[in-house]
Amino acid sequence: MGTGPVFFRAIHVEVPGKAVYRRLGYREGMTELSSGQREGLERAIAEGAALVELQGSALAIPVAAHGEHGVSLATGDVLRSGKLSKLLEGASEVLFMGATAGRGVVEEIARDTSAGDLSRAVVLDAVASEMTDKALDWIVEYVGGVLRREGKELSSRRFSAGYGDFGLEHQRLMHARLKLSELGVELTPSCVLVPEKSVTAIAGIRWMQPGQTGVL
Repeated sequence: MGTGPVFFRAIHVEVPGKAVYRRLGYREGMTELSSGQREGLERAIAEGAALVELQGSALAIPVAAHGEHGVSLATGDVLRSGKLSKLLEGASEVLFMGATAGRGVVEEIARDTSAGDLSRAVVLDAVASEMTDKALDWIVEYVGGVLRREGKELSSRRFSAGYGDFGLEHQRLMHARLKLSELGVELTPSCVLVPEKSVTAIAGIRWMQPGQTGVL
């Protein structure tokens, strides 16, 4: 994939309606909504989706060495995490990826919150969160297709900074390597991505074994 990140300036995904409803606490067959409530909810979901501007980037980096407590990369960077090291067992490369919903939807959520329209703010928040996750899925699918043509495959699981023993401070490395600032994503001193609806993750890249055709 080259020495620098690949940028995806406009990622288009379908609004994951069922996932949004689940995030909002609705359970199919259990939660009852009047036609007016459902209409209002669907309108807010559509408005949230219209405000989301998904972008992302991805970068494959060769693995230099595996250790019990971390993974060393060819760039000289070290990913310190026993759990991540286990996930990356057998990986010849790691894939850094990041996605953001943009500032528009986050600013609208803040305006709704300030105005006291918490119901709409919560829906917009759910839409932005789920669509950002879907953007990562889109990147995985896209990169996976490229890798399969090279005889490689992605791990089915991905790992994010701040999860388990993979410290949030690794966000600095991922933000820099993915050049997320070019997508308008900044990093606070406490390693939080801004705008809020921005995420990063790592997956492993392995050579496919004979007869394998899919994602591990």
